[in-house]
Amino acid sequence: MIEAVGIKSWGIIDWDGQKPLLIAGPCSAETPDQVMESCRGAASQGAHLLRAGIWKPRTRPGTFQGVGKEGLKWLADASAQTGKPAAVEVASPRHVEDAIKAGIQVLWIGARSTANPFTVQEIADALSGVEIPVLIKNPINPDLDLWVGAVERIAQAGISRIALIHRGFSTYKSAPYRNAPMWQIPIEMRRRYPNLEIICDPSHICGNRSLLATVSQLALNLDFDGLMIETHPRPDEAWSDAAQQVTPDQLGSLLVPLIARHPESTDPEFTANLDALRYDIDRLDHEIIDLLARRMMVSQEIGRYKKRQDVTVLQLNRWSEIFESRVKSTIDAGLSRDFASEFIQAIHNESIRQQLNVLEDEGHS
Repeated sequence: MIEAVGIKSWGIIDWDGQKPLLIAGPCSAETPDQVMESCRGAASQGAHLLRAGIWKPRTRPGTFQGVGKEGLKWLADASAQTGKPAAVEVASPRHVEDAIKAGIQVLWIGARSTANPFTVQEIADALSGVEIPVLIKNPINPDLDLWVGAVERIAQAGISRIALIHRGFSTYKSAPYRNAPMWQIPIEMRRRYPNLEIICDPSHICGNRSLLATVSQLALNLDFDGLMIETHPRPDEAWSDAAQQVTPDQLGSLLVPLIARHPESTDPEFTANLDALRYDIDRLDHEIIDLLARRMMVSQEIGRYKKRQDVTVLQLNRWSEIFESRVKSTIDAGLSRDFASEFIQAIHNESIRQQLNVLEDEGHS
């Protein structure tokens, strides 16, 4: 388990603990002047940690893939000038070696690397015996176990200061976001590792600067500890991901209205009212579970009838009718279409499983 290898809580960098912890800087290092200007601007807006992409793992060849090793010095110089620690993404043992030699204080593992256990293990091996904070982005696809596995591999290398970065997940669906937030996944990571800081990367979730403020506030509403936002002195001229970057001044304007919420309150009236509402929630949850169990008992009885008549478990016309009518009823009750679809689908899947079990059990009797 993670606790056995001694991961510290709240220890990525020294900061005042006031949320959000802010990581900012350009998507990519382009020139020495651009890195310095970006980082100075980010620091002036309260950034606790500076970032810049040195090696860019682009999807297709022929696109800008980063300035490479020479950019590390530019970022290290910006760090020295501003007094703020710097972070870079590493995707290979050589990246780790070069970044540490250049004096970079924090490393992060990108989404494409997290999705590949071989790559994560190679990075972990390169980090063995090194004491440096490591941020781990979620894998590019919505696979919780890959994220967990990356944390475990880095922890087993002896790294005690680990934090998570939520940057959203690729999806084939058309959506307003570049990467779907799928908030339930980072929430589950927080449940499993409550002592790890979790940073939201709204730049990569949104892919569009106009959505950054909304997603940033959503993350703070969910008790995230910080934000990673890409800044550039002239975003529209950026060599990569221009649409999602903001100027330092725009970053400052974005941060001002954000509300950093707290997980608890000391107000006794609030606590009493919340406890009463939670009692209602608990009671209703038990009623829902009881109703679902009774529904599955009916599904089992249906399975027995189908078995006797050699009728297939799946009857597509009936399922289509149920799906459409139940989703409509759920939406009419004020719930979201996405929830309605997933909820009805989950009930149907369990009903199918119950009926298949009945056929299998009776077939062996």
